[in-house]
Amino acid sequence: MNRIARIAAGATGAVALLAAPVPAFAAASTTATTTVTTCGWSGLQAGLSTKVCADVTGDSVVIYGQIGMAGPPSPGTPWPPAPKELLTRLSADVTGGNSLGAVNGRTVFQISTVRVDGPTATVPCGSTVHASFSVEALGWGPSPVTVDVPVGC
Repeated sequence: MNRIARIAAGATGAVALLAAPVPAFAAASTTATTTVTTCGWSGLQAGLSTKVCADVTGDSVVIYGQIGMAGPPSPGTPWPPAPKELLTRLSADVTGGNSLGAVNGRTVFQISTVRVDGPTATVPCGSTVHASFSVEALGWGPSPVTVDVPVGC
């Protein structure tokens, strides 16, 4: 088979593939609900950066907090920094409505960003979820960060 015949055969095959019907599962995947992630402003505290986020998928809400480094270490700071044992509190509620729950815990932070999982709930469409996340340790108290997230469905 010469080169021109191979190109023609390849083009004919490509046309046949493009003209084939689309499988039924492709239509089902386009109707999937999208997850929207919203995070509040970061808070700075004792060299740490904290923030609270919410993932909203339809009427389902997942709340979580994040703890990370506030920035590069100051010159002369020992590296890696010593691990810090932190007390965490993460809570959420529907504005003007019920509490979605609270999670209190302990976590050890050294360098890598830490995710603290919180309440997961189904909430009424059209409502707003308010979440709060705070971190404290021996020698320094909590400095909460918040986020308000609309649940549009």
